[in-house]
Amino acid sequence: MKTQTIETFDQFVDLRDEWNALLAASTTDCVFLTHEWLSVWWKHLAERRRLSILALRKDGELVGILPLAEQPARITRMMPSCLELLGSGVIGSDYLDSFVRPGYEEDASAAFATHLDDRAVMLQLSQLRDAHILAPLTQQLRTNEWTVDETQMNVCPFIDLRGHTWESYVATLGPHVRKGIKRCLRNLPRTFEYRVECIKTPGEAQTGLDIVINLHKKRWTGGRRSEAFHSDSVIAFHREFVDLAAQRGWLRLIVLHLNEQPAGALYGLHYGNTFYFYQSGFDPVFSKHSVGVATMALSIQSAIQEGAHEYDFLHGDEEYKFHWAHETRRLMRIELHPPHTWARIYKGAMGCNRVARQMARRVLERASNVALSR
Repeated sequence: MKTQTIETFDQFVDLRDEWNALLAASTTDCVFLTHEWLSVWWKHLAERRRLSILALRKDGELVGILPLAEQPARITRMMPSCLELLGSGVIGSDYLDSFVRPGYEEDASAAFATHLDDRAVMLQLSQLRDAHILAPLTQQLRTNEWTVDETQMNVCPFIDLRGHTWESYVATLGPHVRKGIKRCLRNLPRTFEYRVECIKTPGEAQTGLDIVINLHKKRWTGGRRSEAFHSDSVIAFHREFVDLAAQRGWLRLIVLHLNEQPAGALYGLHYGNTFYFYQSGFDPVFSKHSVGVATMALSIQSAIQEGAHEYDFLHGDEEYKFHWAHETRRLMRIELHPPHTWARIYKGAMGCNRVARQMARRVLERASNVALSR
């Protein structure tokens, strides 16, 4: 067994085929761990990080990947240098993890733990699903006197679509939700010239993405802010990724046209047996016609027709998601501090910093609520 550290983008690019083949064979396979998603993230959103991917080989064969990057110290936030999972940050990469060829999990955990113990740099591992495969690695480092803090950060609502038709799925929803879905899908074709398209091809991907971005920004008005599409670098990431996703057959940009105007749009990805709902938007001009509900319904209907086993709403406990989904999985953050004095000092400073930021956020929220009530 040999552990190699991938430190250059060229080395990362050269791993693409082996990377995706190993991912597809692993138990943690998901679209946010694909080489396409993470390599494009690195190009546009890495900022000051340095690549530090751990690749494990047995007799030359790739059997394990721990996709890490080193984040330099951030003095203003009292954060030391640390290792993070590739894809961390505002882009919304859920279910980050290691991935390993089945049967090599124990060997991989031991090899990665030895490397990280020798390096003695803090680890901050975010957006892990609660069934992540890093638990043995965490336990090994804990045995080596590392301090481990595990926190639930969010939840991901999802729909188990196995065995469902559209009609049987709708029957599982509450009566008010069922009535609203049926009403809008019935009334929209009667009220407007009605057309639905599902964009999947590279030639249409950029136009479809423009529609999603435009409608998403229209939805977020009145001083509200969304982290989606909020910067040039984030938009550049999506522009490159949707073309790759279309080439791989994963892209699903669903656009609802009313009187030949885009009224609602949804950015989805169908990867493996899962349809991932990534983002959406609608034109407030049509809001009273429930175009958001209609677009969501059409995407779930499409996922069922294409044989998806699951419709995943990804992170966020927004109320509307629970109109559609009844099950959730947790997203976790694990912080691991090596057993030396500076690590303990930084751990205490980070805790103080988080408390201060939470207090400041509460003060701002109260001030905002008071201002709105006047």
